[in-house]
Amino acid sequence: QVQLVESGGGLVQAGGSLRLSCAASGRIFSVGAMGWYRQAPGKQRNLVARITSSGSANYADSVKGRFTISRDNGKNTVYLQMNSLEPEDTAVYYCTAPIYSDGRFSDYWGQGTQVTVSS
Repeated sequence: QVQLVESGGGLVQAGGSLRLSCAASGRIFSVGAMGWYRQAPGKQRNLVARITSSGSANYADSVKGRFTISRDNGKNTVYLQMNSLEPEDTAVYYCTAPIYSDGRFSDYWGQGTQVTVSS
């Protein structure tokens, strides 16, 4: 059973930092591009950042210069370093990735981790 498990969310004051982690586990042959999405109450889920297996990254305009995505292919883990956090960053953060397991690629999502930024 393949799963993605996020960790590292919490409550932080504006201007602070948090580091999210997301580890893929199970019968994994390969992992494609890994991404972080977020969803605030009453809003749709939007892409925050994405990184390919070769390390090429792209970011939502709202987080450029503040957030950094990275990954450890050996550990099937993706990270999101979030600096200069703003109240507008408050959301549930989800990681996602296409994972090749049991002969096919399937899209997987984590359960989400809450990030709350107080003003």
